Amino acid sequence: MAMTIPQSMRASQWSTIKGGIEKNLRVNTSAKLPKNANSLPADHTLVKVAYTTPNPIDTKVAEFFPFLLSKPATPCLDFSGTVVATTLAHLKPGELVFGKTEPPAFGALGEYVVVGKAGCVPVPNGVSLKQAACVGVTGLTSYQCIAPYVKAGDKVFINGGSGGTGTFGIQIAKALGCHVTTTCSGPNVELCKSLGADEVIDYRSNDVLSTLKRSGKQYDLFYDTVWASPALYWNSQHYLKPSARFVTIAGSPSIGTVVELLKVFLWPTMLGGGQRKFVFHTATSKAADYEAIAKMMAEGKVKAVIEKEFELEQADQAFAHLKSGRTKGKLLVRVGGES
Repeated sequence: MAMTIPQSMRASQWSTIKGGIEKNLRVNTSAKLPKNANSLPADHTLVKVAYTTPNPIDTKVAEFFPFLLSKPATPCLDFSGTVVATTLAHLKPGELVFGKTEPPAFGALGEYVVVGKAGCVPVPNGVSLKQAACVGVTGLTSYQCIAPYVKAGDKVFINGGSGGTGTFGIQIAKALGCHVTTTCSGPNVELCKSLGADEVIDYRSNDVLSTLKRSGKQYDLFYDTVWASPALYWNSQHYLKPSARFVTIAGSPSIGTVVELLKVFLWPTMLGGGQRKFVFHTATSKAADYEAIAKMMAEGKVKAVIEKEFELEQADQAFAHLKSGRTKGKLLVRVGGES
């Protein structure tokens, strides 16, 4: 049964980025619907958004590359909600779905989004819209950074276990049968252990690189969610097997970070460069990957850790908290609520 498409929607938007995104978000009660909402292209779906979650990419694109976005701009990629209309044969109006939009098409901090085939899959039975909304960027990123590189019994090291990607990463690695060691600050040690981490290093009281060298352990994968120190990669031969990969997703859009990454990619091993395979990963929506995560969630092996929930009118507070760098898991924003 077709659902009614309104003429406008509520959305939290910004028109200027002066002082930071969190200082400029305002609720627009008569925001324009997303492009193509009333005339969907092939393989696209119009979704009425129930929940969304902010991610670092939302702040980085807005604050460093605002010229890429038309104004007023609506942040957020992650969503869960209800199909309003679709050109996909396997979906139908009224069905619950989740996933993410693709940059620069953000918009999930508004009541409606148009999503491509790769970023929109059904919510499995037994998984709430709140849980599903958190998977979009961080769940997908962790799955794509871990699943292709490991097998059951492998040892995985996750640098930064208590944030959005880390909390998903620990659980996904465990669901795949791996032994997991992770880092976090002291107050979050129990959280990481509760998610299945076999060993946890408090980075505030232990130097991570020194601890890795002393341990004598050889890992099959290093998943770096923070990129706190390039030294971890330059010394990775001390704790990674020759066949292992060092995968990172992090790094601020600064000249210093770019220079360090260029060194990693371009400095030959024979001249003192890195001695292990380096991968810089940017998540790209893939329906099969979302379906794999959904199956893990339906089986109770993976769950989103939600630290705090906000209303649409409090989106500015959610972004301020995200930028503090102290988030445990995910921050949830209710856009339209349970559908």
